[in-house]
Amino acid sequence: MKHFFLLMGLLSLNMSINAQTEKDLIEKTLLNYINGTSYNDPRLIEKAFHQSANLYLDKKDEDVWIVPIHQYISWYKNKNTGEFTGRHGTVLDVDYFKNIATAKAEIWIPEKNLRYIDMFLLKKIDHEWKIISKTASGESSTKTEHKILFIVSNASFHGTSNLPTGNSFSEIVNAYDTFMKAGFSVDFVSPQGGSIPLAYINTSDSIHKKLLYNKEFMYQLKHTKRPDQITPKNYQAVHYIGGGSAMYDVPINKDIQNISMAIYEENGGIISSVCHGTAGIVNLKTKDGKYLVEGKTISGYPETYEREGALYFEQFPFLIQKTIEERGGIFKYAPRNQPYVEVQGNVITGQNYLSSKEVALKIIENIKNRAL
Repeated sequence: MKHFFLLMGLLSLNMSINAQTEKDLIEKTLLNYINGTSYNDPRLIEKAFHQSANLYLDKKDEDVWIVPIHQYISWYKNKNTGEFTGRHGTVLDVDYFKNIATAKAEIWIPEKNLRYIDMFLLKKIDHEWKIISKTASGESSTKTEHKILFIVSNASFHGTSNLPTGNSFSEIVNAYDTFMKAGFSVDFVSPQGGSIPLAYINTSDSIHKKLLYNKEFMYQLKHTKRPDQITPKNYQAVHYIGGGSAMYDVPINKDIQNISMAIYEENGGIISSVCHGTAGIVNLKTKDGKYLVEGKTISGYPETYEREGALYFEQFPFLIQKTIEERGGIFKYAPRNQPYVEVQGNVITGQNYLSSKEVALKIIENIKNRAL
């Protein structure tokens, strides 16, 4: 089987501020709709839609059920504002040109085993993006309420060198595919938000190929969330992705550290990592000031498997195994090119990209066992 590795930047980091801002503003409008319908807030729903908007929905014995926006909003009135309705939602895609846009969102209701795809037409009116029409179609689904936060890096080069690096596409897709098959949802966060560099894409691998050409998945990688866009209480686990990029911006980012520890300590959630992604957990500290790794057996990519003297290795700001051991952790790994996972309560770590699926399965097992 022919393999080739590709390093790609999905969008240039110097893309126009204008474009980023427009996309953010469109998403903000869509989130007003999603949050308004998820938490019984007619004010947010009204803010999302133009006053003359219509919804084109399904109804028994009607090909098209046209619901004016004022009627739709009335369904959420006279209820407890702020009370969760059981609806979960996420934006899947946004495309715009000048003052018009299309968008897609996924809405799911686990208690009813339902999933909807919403399609929107938006227009910028008086400097504000408004939904001017929406349609939707649903299906039965086993999608759950569980959400995982993947932590990825914006670093495109090793340290101060011009040697390119990226996030391991293999580690991303193997874990992502496993979570999705279990009915979990995945969000991505990076220190700067936006696009991330990718490494080790193998188009001969069926999972790589499937997700590389999946528009909604690639939209997530082009538009990763910023730390300030993350609400920790929404997640049951964080998962640090490896690749050379993981050695640089993520481990020193205080906002991401705070998100991880909030999920771990306040939600009783899981901190997980794989390969060089373990670099992201070495600086994490608990509320009592101790390093997270202290007294725990941790896995990741060991120094002994690196190429000492190589330019990339000389750029590493620290060594994963050495740092973990200095901070009271026990570092373990298996022979090269074998999967290996360590489970220490709510800390789950894997040695290499071959361990990605196994780490994801351990996270799923942990979360489902708690729900019993």
